[in-house]
Amino acid sequence: SQAPLHTLLAQVGVLMWAMRLPLFAIRGVSVVGDVTHYNAATLRANVIPRLRGTFFTLDVNEARTLFEAMPWVRQAVVRRDFPNRLKVQLQEHQAIAFWGAEGDSRLVNSFGEVFEANVGEIESDNLPRLIGPEGQSAQVLAMHHTLGPLLLPLELKLDQLELSPRGGWRALLDTGTALELGGGSAPELVARLERFLKTATQATSRYHRSVEQLASVDLRHTDGYAIRLNGVSTLNADEIKKR
Repeated sequence: SQAPLHTLLAQVGVLMWAMRLPLFAIRGVSVVGDVTHYNAATLRANVIPRLRGTFFTLDVNEARTLFEAMPWVRQAVVRRDFPNRLKVQLQEHQAIAFWGAEGDSRLVNSFGEVFEANVGEIESDNLPRLIGPEGQSAQVLAMHHTLGPLLLPLELKLDQLELSPRGGWRALLDTGTALELGGGSAPELVARLERFLKTATQATSRYHRSVEQLASVDLRHTDGYAIRLNGVSTLNADEIKKR
């Protein structure tokens, strides 16, 4: 009975030895998924030297963590590909906006998550800037998606949207116009903005100006809004409040 046991232990020993042979060292990576910032060669050069173990002894979760630590990688699924390769399905961050005060290079992805990457690799050079308390990026992005389309009929665009710590919303248009939107729910902000947009052209034309020449708009009034125009030094807010 001892012989079979010794034989079994010997077989296990041989197997453990074989699993660590250089033959099974990870040598290649196959990449699938919608990937624009990485290819197999880049991943192989950056990740494989940091992998520990062979095809059999590799910790797949540890390998996933290494892939997800790379800039632009949001999620990685790692599988073994016999005898010495890995198949990696990557999901990259899609940069939707900048996050934080002017000069902050952090980005917001399509899920409203904040991430860091090389700004020089951004495909679009016209991303809006979102500002708000930490942990509120998804809420600010959602509000941007809600308010932005309302401006399209007037060919205006939200360049910046900010949520203050007290819950107030401020925006900056691509024309340089500052909008004080006030606090409240998304429907409340939509109602205020729509009220302004319906009469914006009429309000500015009274002073022989265009909507693009608005310096600021305060939508926090319960029964109207107040505007300040570029090139007009003084204005009586009561005169231009729209009811």
